[in-house]
Amino acid sequence: MEPMDCLVIYVPTESARAVRQAIGDAGAGRLGHYSHCSFSLDGTGKFTPLPGANPAVGVVGSPEEVLETRIEAIYPRSRRNAVVAAALSVHPYETPAFMTFPVDASLPDGASSLE
Repeated sequence: MEPMDCLVIYVPTESARAVRQAIGDAGAGRLGHYSHCSFSLDGTGKFTPLPGANPAVGVVGSPEEVLETRIEAIYPRSRRNAVVAAALSVHPYETPAFMTFPVDASLPDGASSLE
């Protein structure tokens, strides 16, 4: 099994569907005989645009709160550039908050796979 990574990205809730679709189309969220698998959790994003920023939401120097969705999806490590690029291509923020990290998605010894 190829090493797997996880993408976690925060996106305004109204843009979450587009981001989930884009990362799934790029290869994230393939599990067995399923595609576009992800987990989402709604919350509040907080930030203050600094001088030089061109914020999609809010104004420079003023704290802002936005309804956001945290999206998590795993993908084969070889798809990292494609998955991140797909997410950023549809994300409305000037500087999206995201992280990627390795995960162990292997089945326990003796467990059967769907593949």
